[in-house]
Formats: sequence, C-alpha cells, structure tokens
Amino acid sequence: MGAPDVSIVIPVYNEEGIISASLSDLREKLQDVDFTYEIIVAENGSTDATVRIAEDFSTRHPEVRVMSIGEPNYGKALRRGILEARGKYVICDEIDLCDVDFYRVAMEKLREDDYDLVVGSKRAPGARDRRPAYRRMATQVLNGMLRVATGFKGTDTHGLKAFERSKVLHVVEACVVDRDMFASELVVRAHRDDRVKWCEVPIDLVEKRPPSVHLFRRVPNVLKNMVRLTSVIRFGRDLK
Repeated sequence: MGAPDVSIVIPVYNEEGIISASLSDLREKLQDVDFTYEIIVAENGSTDATVRIAEDFSTRHPEVRVMSIGEPNYGKALRRGILEARGKYVICDEIDLCDVDFYRVAMEKLREDDYDLVVGSKRAPGARDRRPAYRRMATQVLNGMLRVATGFKGTDTHGLKAFERSKVLHVVEACVVDRDMFASELVVRAHRDDRVKWCEVPIDLVEKRPPSVHLFRRVPNVLKNMVRLTSVIRFGRDLK
C-alpha cells in the first residue's frame, strides 16, 4: 500500500465512551473526499479501555493506526503522530470534533491557494463556537496572553490545523513545550517564520462531550509552558 495523501492525527486520552463511534462516523464522512488518508490515533496514557477499543477498530480498518506514548501528554502524542505521519499533508483534529468540512476547506487552501498551513479558528469572522461560556472565555484569555507574550497576530492558536508536512516539519521539530501548549507553539512559530505561508478559516465548533481533562487541572501546566514559550520566542532562552 502506498503512502496516503493525508494523515489525520487525533490525540486521545480516556475516550472509551466515544472513540469507536467517532472513528466510525469519521470514516463514513470521509467516503466522498477526493484524497486518500490514514487516521493516526495518538493515545497518551489512558487508564480506561481506549487502547483496546482503538486497536480492535484498527484491526478491522487498516487505514487506522494506533500509537501510544504511555503517559498523559497531549503535545507529545500530537508531535509523535505528526513525525510518524506518512501523508504529504497532515490534519490535526480532536476525537470529539472530527470536522470533515474543515478538511475540505483546508485541503483546497493547501492544494489550490499554495498555503503551507491552515488553522481552523474559533474566533475568525464567520466562526461559531458553541462550547460553554467558561470554555470560550478560557480560549480568549489564552489567545490574549499569547498575543501579548509572543506577538502573535492571529485569532486562535489552538484550533484545528492542516499543513503540508514537508513545509512545516522544521517548525514542529523546533518546538520545545509539550502538553496543551505544543499546538499553540506550533502555530506561533509558524506565524513568525517567513518560510511558512499560513491562513485562518472559520469553523463551526460543536463538542460531543465535556473535555476528558478538566479545564482547571490544566492551568498549572499551561502557565508553566506559557512562561517557557515566551522565554524561547522572545529571548531565545529555554527555561527547562
């Protein structure tokens, strides 16, 4: 089997309740796309039946690959999925989103408009964010802090992403933070890199369930990595 056109990387953590149905729904929606694909389930430290369910699904559907990093670390799982992707293009999604409409728009931008990176923004004009108010507020605060700390000019650092792997791989390899902030660092670095042509597109965000990790449990790591990212971006110093 040759390499697919697109690798869809989906980090998962304790998703036994929705992973099988979400992957089935995603495969169904992908039936009429104009590209070949693989789905990389990047498991990170689940303590439930997520791995077993994902591996059973992969056995029945060989276009689905499962990898595990053995610790709860979203950023490390996403990074490994990107590095091991076989497609020319990579799409980074979430198991509770699986937004194929974004895939279509992003692939058109990458193939026809010569962009290297497309970010699906929850804050761009025309976007709809139907998450609870406290989640929307947290996103606004994080993006505001990153704009001040790093000079980022976009509207969303943690949205869905699609990119041509060869054009953005050097950005991925340069990232120093992990966990929740890896995805933001990737976008911030791409924004500051003159070699990467990028754009934002609005998305309609509807989550299938509450986050698997409570928002307030994530705050200490987010703040720690925010300081580290700011030091690296602004001053070239990595505060490990």
